[in-house]
Amino acid sequence: MNVENQKSLFINNDDLSWEVIDDKVKRKIMSHEPSLMVVKVAFKTGGVGPIHQHVHVQITHVESGVFEVEIDGQKKVLKAGDAFHIPSNILHGAVCIEEGVLIDVFSPMREDFIHN
Repeated sequence: MNVENQKSLFINNDDLSWEVIDDKVKRKIMSHEPSLMVVKVAFKTGGVGPIHQHVHVQITHVESGVFEVEIDGQKKVLKAGDAFHIPSNILHGAVCIEEGVLIDVFSPMREDFIHN
């Protein structure tokens, strides 16, 4: 296997910095390429991912905590180990009930998350 940038094959969490979204939400981009992106989002209790939509397909794993997730008008409480799937252009959001971390996977990558 010939890979130009070997660094991109292994991602050390401690080498990546958090981007503060607000006083209760921060995120870090773990890795990305044009067709795929993985983002870690840490929430304090009461943190909100406001209702929004985007063209990207999203699958999210609840790494820790408890969240009330809304997708297309349906709400469900999810806890560590659960996951949810958001098709393209569907309204969705989340409220953190108990401090935790979500692992978001997007296809294609969220270019709007990249700051040059």
